[in-house]
Amino acid sequence: MGVKPILLLGHPGLRTRCRRVTVFDAELRRVVRDLRDTLRDARARRGFGRGIAAPQIGVPLRVVYLEADAPLVLVNPVLRMRSRARMTLWDDCFSFPDLLVRVRRHLSVTVDYRDADGAAATIRASGPLSELVQHELDHLDGVLAVDRALDARHMMLRAEYERQRRTSGIPL
Repeated sequence: MGVKPILLLGHPGLRTRCRRVTVFDAELRRVVRDLRDTLRDARARRGFGRGIAAPQIGVPLRVVYLEADAPLVLVNPVLRMRSRARMTLWDDCFSFPDLLVRVRRHLSVTVDYRDADGAAATIRASGPLSELVQHELDHLDGVLAVDRALDARHMMLRAEYERQRRTSGIPL
């Protein structure tokens, strides 16, 4: 099992602009397995998580692993289209697991990428999947959700978010 430590907010590796993958080989497959195993382990321990980017495990390559409806590997993803329509939501991240950040994201996006074997593909994502893809692609450029906060007042500890959600009875 390739569970790797997840870099936490403040680690300089999270601020690195990642390199493009040029060789689709056993090393890339190992990185993908490590991302998968680390995501599943973190989700089991934390109770959240649908995606992880290579820099979060200290690998400065443009690779993202998602488990939304089905597993999906995005290698060298390029954001080709963003909708004008936007959504506002509370974002979370394995790299700052106790913090939620209120951000604005595009309601839909189109991304060109390579799969783990190097085959070209495109994904059109909307709603929660669009938000997830944008969050993970940001990681590849050293951008974190805290950088996208609506303002300094739009950050909340997870425990307080859960308390407010329980007492108000509605999602925040």
